[in-house]
Amino acid sequence: MHRLESESVRIKSSMDRLNEKCAVFGVYGKGMDVARLTFFGLFALQHRGQESSGIAVANGTEIKRHKDHGLVAQVFTEEAIDGMKGHIAIGHNRYSTSKGSGTEHIQPMIVGNGALAFAHNGNLPSTRALEAFLTGKVETVEGISDSCLMAHAIHWYMEQGKSLPDAVEAAYPLFTGAFSIVAMTKDTLVAARDEKGMRPLSLARLPEGFVVSSETCAFSTIDATFIREIQPGEMVTIDESGMQERQVVKGDQKLDIFEFIYFARHDSEILGKSIYEVRKNFGKTLAREYPIDADVVIGVPETSLPCALGYAEQSGIPYEMGLNKNRYIQRTFIQPDQKLRDKSVKMKLTPIPSVLKGKRVVVIDDSIVRGTTSKPIVDLLFEAGAKEVHFVVSSPPIRFPDFYGIDIPAQNSLLAYGKTLEEMRAFIGATSLCFLSLEGMIRSTGLPKESFSTSCFTGEYPIDLKERYDEFNYPSDVDAHIRTQTH
Repeated sequence: MHRLESESVRIKSSMDRLNEKCAVFGVYGKGMDVARLTFFGLFALQHRGQESSGIAVANGTEIKRHKDHGLVAQVFTEEAIDGMKGHIAIGHNRYSTSKGSGTEHIQPMIVGNGALAFAHNGNLPSTRALEAFLTGKVETVEGISDSCLMAHAIHWYMEQGKSLPDAVEAAYPLFTGAFSIVAMTKDTLVAARDEKGMRPLSLARLPEGFVVSSETCAFSTIDATFIREIQPGEMVTIDESGMQERQVVKGDQKLDIFEFIYFARHDSEILGKSIYEVRKNFGKTLAREYPIDADVVIGVPETSLPCALGYAEQSGIPYEMGLNKNRYIQRTFIQPDQKLRDKSVKMKLTPIPSVLKGKRVVVIDDSIVRGTTSKPIVDLLFEAGAKEVHFVVSSPPIRFPDFYGIDIPAQNSLLAYGKTLEEMRAFIGATSLCFLSLEGMIRSTGLPKESFSTSCFTGEYPIDLKERYDEFNYPSDVDAHIRTQTH
């Protein structure tokens, strides 16, 4: 039996930001420096995870891997890249959403004495099916991450004589949750999405090969030509014979709408829509829903800046850069002392007084989770001389926890859970507070509501949560059909 390593205690973030999920990337192409291409792909996807990074490379006879904690540029050196020669590579940037953040859990994972490399973006809210399947087949399943369980299930089927794509298809029914995965043997690359397509995954062509990536923004970095998105429930296999497509299960698109709100990079496209343009539309819709008499519009860097531009354009209020972001704060492993930790917002954001002094300010942010970052931002703006601070949020109130890979805390920690709009406004200290309506958010994407998962706003979970339903409550104003339909 195989031994699965238990995970260390997960490191919690004290910040009130939605932590990025993960990024996956894969390259197939003989005669190409696939490790270097994967490095630049992961570099473009750094926004999706800053905890650790790893690359695995296959050369037809073996798989080599390099991984470590830190940003992509910190983890990889010329020596590391030069030491991984082959024609297939997969890579991963991680923010831990399951179990721990120890070195042994940095992806890609390699199982079966180097037979399989595996990387996963997403989260399985229930691993009971996987644990039951693997019990007796591995030494222990206690405390094991969802990604590790998935890798071992695929490998078990490979041990029974199945090819990699057939093993993925056989293990697929055990994966209860959200996933975009890349997997690799010494001669084959596979990429697949869950049946709801909750996490993005796209396919592109190189002159002599193919690329898969969590986001399209990584393709231009390596001069790859976008082909299409991998469909919900679909698996793509790339090997010596070329590319093969297989619909493992019938798909039902339910993209996590937070990709448009927060996670994806401005220059990516998902479901045929520009992330940048959708975020501008969020701002324009907000300006129509909540006209405010103000002197200046600013955004909280980075994802809210297009929203602020849209609000300013629609309202006619001048747009300014009122907050400056220190983009290099996460490049250090030096931890701040307690006094600095208490002022963590000031370490990342500094106001520009000449823009703010004596002004009635509309400040746009993408979301409010606990409110513990929103409040210091409001304080910063008042301290810089703002006369009024109108806090405008380009998403609806978050009232439910996430189970598909976003680091949203327990429901009773959410600012919007059990509080009125006035109570939330008073907590953050703003002159006024407003949220983009659910209908306005959907309309701004230009796509039908049925295309999205909006579970954090509505409590409607498109992938069965199994035993996790007991971890939250439905407020009395939530439609009864959602409460019954979700279960």
